Amino acid sequence: MESKIKGLIAATFSPMHSDGSINTAIIPQLTDHLIDRSIEGFYVCGSTGEGPLLSVDERKQIAAAYIQAVNKRIPVIVHVGHDSLAEAQTLSQHAASVGADAIAAIGPCYFKAKTIDTLIAYLGRIAEAAPETDFYYYHIPALSGNDFDMLELLEKAPSKIPTLKGIKYTDLTVHGFQECKQNYGDRYQIFFGCDEMLTSGLSVGADSAIGSTYNFAGRLYRKIMDAFAAGDMETAQKLQYVSVQMVRICYNYRGHPAFKSILKLAGLDCGPTRLPLEALTEQEFEGLKTELEELGIREWL
Repeated sequence: MESKIKGLIAATFSPMHSDGSINTAIIPQLTDHLIDRSIEGFYVCGSTGEGPLLSVDERKQIAAAYIQAVNKRIPVIVHVGHDSLAEAQTLSQHAASVGADAIAAIGPCYFKAKTIDTLIAYLGRIAEAAPETDFYYYHIPALSGNDFDMLELLEKAPSKIPTLKGIKYTDLTVHGFQECKQNYGDRYQIFFGCDEMLTSGLSVGADSAIGSTYNFAGRLYRKIMDAFAAGDMETAQKLQYVSVQMVRICYNYRGHPAFKSILKLAGLDCGPTRLPLEALTEQEFEGLKTELEELGIREWL
């Protein structure tokens, strides 16, 4: 990509049929829905897209379907991380071949890197499989267990990863995000990755964010960003609190399975989640629906 991505990037769902098989047929409709609702980029097959729970072939199908449906209207970043380096390289090559604007990868999660130099070496092998495609590191220590200093990564990695363009920073340490933006924001893209803390990110310089709840509440977050840019802190804080309440409700229903269910309210059924993520029962979905409608979520769908 020639320029940085601005605005809201949806960490897209991987739609499934009721039997758990992937459902690429709904992706064109889902893509149009999101683009019409303030989404300015896609992040495919990450945590929200259940990438670690999909087979390599399924991940290829999902990535290709989103890229085809987007048809160059907005950037598409494909997450290619895998504990098998060979499989990650295969996914990198595939993403590049089908036209991904960029790729991203998490560090190994089972046998973890012991040092940041080892992590960088691992990521470099993934990136070099797609040498003409921009690369981002996916920093999400709560899930990956790879909790290294991102300032050190941005200092050391460029010499080993020539295609490095930045970090998807999904951590609650806003000060760490600020350090990355302050020291390297002119050279690298640092995506803010905590939806319910977006105003915190904006206050320390975030101009782009990747998140799960942007799939169904992109309009809400667009209003937050617009209010913040206009200096209307009262409105930004008020709307951010809607996000806080929405996310709290969802986590009362196990988080990701709840997120994936909410698009049903907009007439887009992305199907169940895969074990060990337990899909909501019909009774749970009705409870979730009631609580979200009391919050006024339909206004933002």
